[in-house]
Amino acid sequence: MNNRKLILAAFILVALAQLYVPAKMILDRENVLTNGIEFKFRTAPIDPNDPFRGKYINLQYENSLTEIQSEEDWLSGEVIYVILTKDTHGFATITSVSKTKPSDEFSFVKAKVRFMSTDRTLAFDYPFDRYYMEESKAYEAEQVYRESLPDSTQVAYALVKIKDGEAVLKDVLINGVSIRDIVSSERKEIK
Repeated sequence: MNNRKLILAAFILVALAQLYVPAKMILDRENVLTNGIEFKFRTAPIDPNDPFRGKYINLQYENSLTEIQSEEDWLSGEVIYVILTKDTHGFATITSVSKTKPSDEFSFVKAKVRFMSTDRTLAFDYPFDRYYMEESKAYEAEQVYRESLPDSTQVAYALVKIKDGEAVLKDVLINGVSIRDIVSSERKEIK
């Protein structure tokens, strides 16, 4: 009898843990979306040989390089903190990069070092480099996104919410219009 109660209690604890972990992840992301500071990140052209993989758009950013004055060693894969501010158009600009977590008075995002060049240029990767979409619209969205990048009259950017170093990619926009809306309107025109 005691064995059954113990097994039942263990089963209930495991079931609760399995519910808690994804719920906590969802709530943390929702907290960033609700309470985070919104930044716009200009996207950069991507390598045309890097295919659209699955159901997301692979994003690269213009401001993922910065010149470093310090003599510190920056190791590939190392977690760093990119301190951000906004320019006059609301786009994210890099204020500085640090190996230590900044105080809460700054807007910052965790990133990973890609490499450090000999001319003291630090390249890093933001954690929001994939924009997931509904599978049926993903290919069309990739085409719209790729076509907008070389066109200097169009501004493609990612809308990202940041709070306490955590970031959530909210949307990808072209000239202020969501890529989802562009794909939907193009589908309506075809019909």
